[in-house]
Amino acid sequence: MSQLFSPYKLGDLALANRIIIAPMCQYSADEGRTTDWHTIHLGNLSHSGAALLIIEATAVEPAGRISPRDVGLWSDETEAALAKTLAAVHAHSDMPLGIQLAHAGRKASVAPPWLGGHQLGLNEGGWETLAPSAVPFDGHPRSPKALTQDDLARLCESFAAAAKRSVRLGFAAIELHAAHGYLMHQFLSPLSNRREDDYGGSLENRMRFPLAVFDAVKAAVPAGYPVGVRVSATDWVPGGWDIAQTLAFARELKARGVDFMHVSSGGNSAAQQIPLGPNYQVPLARAVRQETGLPTIAVGLITEADQAEAIVGTGDADLVGIARGVLYDPRWPWHAAAHLGASVKVPNQYLRSQPRQYKNLFA
Repeated sequence: MSQLFSPYKLGDLALANRIIIAPMCQYSADEGRTTDWHTIHLGNLSHSGAALLIIEATAVEPAGRISPRDVGLWSDETEAALAKTLAAVHAHSDMPLGIQLAHAGRKASVAPPWLGGHQLGLNEGGWETLAPSAVPFDGHPRSPKALTQDDLARLCESFAAAAKRSVRLGFAAIELHAAHGYLMHQFLSPLSNRREDDYGGSLENRMRFPLAVFDAVKAAVPAGYPVGVRVSATDWVPGGWDIAQTLAFARELKARGVDFMHVSSGGNSAAQQIPLGPNYQVPLARAVRQETGLPTIAVGLITEADQAEAIVGTGDADLVGIARGVLYDPRWPWHAAAHLGASVKVPNQYLRSQPRQYKNLFA
């Protein structure tokens, strides 16, 4: 039996298999509100056969958006837009949907990638960015404002409020974004956190704000509701955030009841030296899983069915996250199931598409 297509549980959430669609920004929102694009995009992926679809980084306040076109969940208007999108998706799919709650920090206020991704000026729709310290991201001409302790308390409340909205909307899980150089990662890494108060300096202090956010979110959701954290396990820069610190962070999260770790890397410095290749981040996920025993999602150039099967089957990770690969092939789980002799659930309207050589592919 395929391990990739065996069932699993995250908290109280039952998953049909071990394939997670990881969050992917679409840069297609209207003042934080999801649009018809999101209905089409999420509706398509909701028929992919994956076990869980986590929607894109969703900002907890307007200043936390990566670009002006990012999705948000900070108001009744943004919640209503998401409710409309989710209603359309759930009307035709019972796939669980999760949400990634995020704040971009000093990496906010940029143009969408296809428009260059540069930091937007205040005269072209940009805004003042926020960060642990007044240290700009590489290549950004404008320095961020260093957050005060009052700001940090306010942001914890913003994450908790967005978490309550997420539960009300019917999302099956919440992932907190502490990776890829965004705000919580900025606090964790000594490359971006130069504070001299209780939120900077030592590892204990640098973890303080991300842990406070986790505690606030965990307190805002029902018991058993899955809350996980996405981390960059290393900055890939000497003197930066690394796997040893990630393991310490994961142990602290485990003590607080985290339900899963989603292990990525990089994104906080242009000086990063990433050894790109298939499975290049899997050893990081393996280290987190072996050290903590936490349910772990592995990502990073996982493109083949046998590759994903081996990651789960050998215990490198409990689940695999597919992102760009599922944009390229929205039926990736179908094809993986066919290759591995497993089955997936598909809409009745698609049952006739089952190839003759795969007798029991469609459950």
